[in-house]
Amino acid sequence: MFSIFAGVLIVVTFFVLFSVIKIVPQGREFTVERFGRFTRTLKPGISFLTPFIETVGKKVNMMEQVFDVPQQDVITKDNAIVKVDGIVFIQVIDAAAAAYRVDNLNNAITQLSMTNLRTVVGSMELDEVLSQRDAINTRLLTVIDHATSPWGIKVTRIEIKDLRPPHDITDAMARQMKAERERRALIIEADGDRQAAIARAEGAKQAAVLEAEGRKEAAFRDAEARERAAEAEARATQMVSDAIASGDTKAINYFVAQKYVEAFGKFASSNNTKTLILPADLASLSGSVAGVAELLKTVTDKDAGATATRTK
Repeated sequence: MFSIFAGVLIVVTFFVLFSVIKIVPQGREFTVERFGRFTRTLKPGISFLTPFIETVGKKVNMMEQVFDVPQQDVITKDNAIVKVDGIVFIQVIDAAAAAYRVDNLNNAITQLSMTNLRTVVGSMELDEVLSQRDAINTRLLTVIDHATSPWGIKVTRIEIKDLRPPHDITDAMARQMKAERERRALIIEADGDRQAAIARAEGAKQAAVLEAEGRKEAAFRDAEARERAAEAEARATQMVSDAIASGDTKAINYFVAQKYVEAFGKFASSNNTKTLILPADLASLSGSVAGVAELLKTVTDKDAGATATRTK
């Protein structure tokens, strides 16, 4: 009889110790209820309860959790149907609020996310939905975080996981993208042709300028050469005139012989001249030159005599 009583006492003692001593693992919090009413929250570690009065109510996960938002059909503002799903990251901040202010927290978060996803996407046109995912994520995060704040929940992040427009719209978008890229290619090609034409025109312009400058320089050089030749000819003529005035017959002979040779050379180089007969005796040239010199000497002497008479 005593052994039975001792056994029952041991069992009751273990039961009491098990119900009084609670070890809360890291990342969890336990709520404590006294006769069904919430009194306090047990943090990670070892805690003690009042026997037969306090019990553990809810075991709340305080770590960040991930919820999948099921795929659903959403009608956009421009009446296009798209399939959208997402993913939500939450973390419990207040264990008591999460335990006692909402029933079935997981389902509540999922339904709230689906509803707001339809609202946000439905207020936008298809092009905006496809190009502004970040804006959708931001709006969803703001709305859902505000709605779950009374539950002691912090929505840390929400993302659109997949967004699928209808096949006909996808094909139309692909054709539009192809046409846009072809248009850009034509614009770039036309711009390249224009730049090439400008470069060629600029090169031709520079070549024409350089050619004109070359002709100008050549003309200047030719004029300068002719001017120098004329000056040389004038000086030679002046020297011959001075020699004639002084009665130097050698200069006269040289001058006449030079002109004779030049004139004879022009006869020889003429295009109309097929046959040229040279004189057998070129001594007449020197005779002519001598005659001209003698004539000039006579004229010079007469001029000198007349000058002397006038002086007297």
